[in-house]
Amino acid sequence: MVKFTHQDAGTSADHWAAGGLTALPELPLDAAELARTTFIVLAAHPDDESLGAGGLLTRLQGLGAGITVLLCTAGEASHPGSPTTTPDRLAAVRLAEFAAALAQLQPAPDPAGPAADWRYLGLRDGNLAGHREQISRALADADASRNTDRTIVVAPYRHDGHTDHETLGSVAAEFCAARGYGLLEYPIWYWLWADPDDEAWRAWRRLPLSPAEQQAKTAAMASHGSQIRALSPLPGDEVLLPPAFLEHFERSWETYAWQRPGHAGASGRAYAAADAETVFDAVHRRGDDPWDYTGSRYEQRKRALTLAVLPEHSYASGLEIGCSIGTLSADLAQRCDSFLAVDASSAALGHATARLAHLPSARTRQLTVPQDWPDETFDLIVVSEVGYYLAPDELASLFSRVEGTLRPGGTLLLCHWRHPIDGWELDGDAVHAAAHRQLGWADAGLYRERDFVLEVLRAPDAGLAAAPDAGLAVAPELDR
Repeated sequence: MVKFTHQDAGTSADHWAAGGLTALPELPLDAAELARTTFIVLAAHPDDESLGAGGLLTRLQGLGAGITVLLCTAGEASHPGSPTTTPDRLAAVRLAEFAAALAQLQPAPDPAGPAADWRYLGLRDGNLAGHREQISRALADADASRNTDRTIVVAPYRHDGHTDHETLGSVAAEFCAARGYGLLEYPIWYWLWADPDDEAWRAWRRLPLSPAEQQAKTAAMASHGSQIRALSPLPGDEVLLPPAFLEHFERSWETYAWQRPGHAGASGRAYAAADAETVFDAVHRRGDDPWDYTGSRYEQRKRALTLAVLPEHSYASGLEIGCSIGTLSADLAQRCDSFLAVDASSAALGHATARLAHLPSARTRQLTVPQDWPDETFDLIVVSEVGYYLAPDELASLFSRVEGTLRPGGTLLLCHWRHPIDGWELDGDAVHAAAHRQLGWADAGLYRERDFVLEVLRAPDAGLAAAPDAGLAVAPELDR
């Protein structure tokens, strides 16, 4: 458990912004899907719902989504040393503030519309770890009363640093994993004790808020007067949530860790030979260029940037994993004396072979990685738009293969779409984070924008240890 108090200065909102938080990709929420989805929102204390998810709640109510808010405690332990009130009186105040905040989250122009259904579980503030089964039953009861075929749970971040928040987050994660439901986790105290060097937030998603949603959230936060204003001038009645802390929740977006529906129950073994045959072969047989690699301006621009970031003009031997129809392969092969393009899909590889036929340095081979791997070494390996088709254990095996195959000082280029990939366990940011954790190689170049992340890692030279952070001082990150 992280040790901190609300009186700690912590990490400022400006420091988070400077650390790249603004570059997070957007949370993929389709309005039509949201309207057909039931949302169960967990709050440990009154104000959690407004701080962490007030903008989301406003949007959901505006779309007519079914919402149940489960408030676990009255937050009666927020001022344990107060000389002017008791826990029972404070509980009554905070419950009234909670009801007022939910009313503020009603979207204009229909503030008289149906508000979110909320239920107070009456559990003891600071002791939710002892009530996991009761919280799980409340989730199940709320789920049983839903009238849609899709459920998403919204809960505090399971590593937030507050025992009650972490309990709710872990109970929600177990519940969603068992049922294949989507899970949105909102951080609260994380913003205070963590900083941009922590890797956890880099895989999160941003929910941009409209001006009306921001206004509703601000009004809801202001409803929690016992937390944002001192109860009295006396010691023990101090402000719990000072203005510097509230700045983290006054952004024009909200931030969530997003676990897609079906995520935990999926096998994730997506790039096995059978799946390549049934999924990718079927896609490629529908057309020569099913993803418009050749005509898309987005793909053309991404290829140009990929080639531009390669630190060497030419390479002795290159390998591309997941070459598809070979559009990037044709450019990479011209930079290599010997080049091998591999893919699990025979249909895709047929197109790639034809595209590379005029390049004497280029070869193609049907391989299902990481189970299959060429018996060669390379000084360039490219893994582009393929890592998220692997389960985490397969991805780890792939990076082990790369580590054993890439020559000292060689280049590993990673490029991946940053938005969630429906039906697959990982996304692009998770793939790149896994590479850093496992390999610990110097980052020789990083370009990141809303839609994709492009990164160059250098294998350590022979006899030198990897330097995980060495590249950060010389390879500036470009955020868009």
